[in-house]
Amino acid sequence: MRVLVVEDEAPLADAIARGLRREGMAVDVALTGDEGHEKASITRYDVVLLDRDLPGMSGDDLCQEIVASDELTRVLMLTASGTVSDRVEGLSLGADDYLAKPFAFPELVARVRALGRRATPAAPPLLTVGDVELDPAKRTVRRASGPIDLTRKEFGVLEVLMAAKGAVVSSEELLERVWDENADPFTTTVRVTVMTLRKKLGEPGIIETVVGSGYRVRDTGPVKG
Repeated sequence: MRVLVVEDEAPLADAIARGLRREGMAVDVALTGDEGHEKASITRYDVVLLDRDLPGMSGDDLCQEIVASDELTRVLMLTASGTVSDRVEGLSLGADDYLAKPFAFPELVARVRALGRRATPAAPPLLTVGDVELDPAKRTVRRASGPIDLTRKEFGVLEVLMAAKGAVVSSEELLERVWDENADPFTTTVRVTVMTLRKKLGEPGIIETVVGSGYRVRDTGPVKG
């Protein structure tokens, strides 16, 4: 899941970003409304955590811009005011959810995950290729030989590839969907992660390199009973 945190209080923004990254999300941070607008214009985020009181472009204006873009991006408004009228006003701007500060971090994570599910087209409970099964909800992977223990990034790469249903996914897209803006586009991170992922999945291999284009999964045949 790709998340943008637009919050002018740098310590709070950094704390939210660190916490969400520990939950396996790719998180970018913007400290002004203008910076948030620029990033949201370039990258398709699943969820934007948006403070209403921002320097530059206001959170209200940015929310309306995101809603008007017709993307699937969901907006969670953050504000120091928790009055009913304030919540109603925020939701009337097109925000999908509203959370008053201070908030409990587990509640924030739950709300972000719920919005993230709404930001992507409905997916089957299990992603299956050959005898490999990936459960996005439980974050588990199994093969005929049993469960496979993956890191967060390995799981994210495999989930994106399996969800693509055989379509080629470029290294750049994997960086965008699984990592965040701090990832070096010239790094070998994706190649190394795919290499370790292949080793853990074992044979027969399901991840194919398409030279000059990226990676795709290929069905190795039906599950053997």
